[in-house]
Amino acid sequence: MDLKQKIRNIPDFPKKGVVFRDITTLLSDGNAFRYAVDRMTGHYENRKIDLVLGAEARGFIFGAVIAYKLGVGFIPVRKPGKLPFKTCQTSYDLEYGQNVLQMHIDAVKKGDSILIVDDLVATGGTARAKAELVEKMGGIVEGFCFLIELEFLNPRKALEGYDVFSIIKYESE
Repeated sequence: MDLKQKIRNIPDFPKKGVVFRDITTLLSDGNAFRYAVDRMTGHYENRKIDLVLGAEARGFIFGAVIAYKLGVGFIPVRKPGKLPFKTCQTSYDLEYGQNVLQMHIDAVKKGDSILIVDDLVATGGTARAKAELVEKMGGIVEGFCFLIELEFLNPRKALEGYDVFSIIKYESE
């Protein structure tokens, strides 16, 4: 199945010159969604994974389903003020400023093997911030799993030293 055909491209969103990769069209196609999740999960079926981590919002969709399929727990990572218990946090740079991610302080235990899942990786900065949260709590990042990788933005440079897996790759905007 050519999953790239299931992605809707929206030019000039959220700003002029950017092509937004809309995954809602893939999600609404049950066969495509199942195929994507099976491919993403299949790469990790024989690896030691204790927990899957996903950040809001689309990381929740793929992360929770992959955790279910692997038979492990799921860690939600959110923006500040959204989690009800004590949190640890990390900040990361955006094109124009900074952002912060948080997770509960008891979400990862020392030595836990964590798979970080998201729908898309662009520059790798947000993914790297998730790894910092895991490692700050003593966890081990087993790998990064993405539906879409924007290769032309070279995200693997920011994720050097980590296992990175993606199933749809865009070589240019």
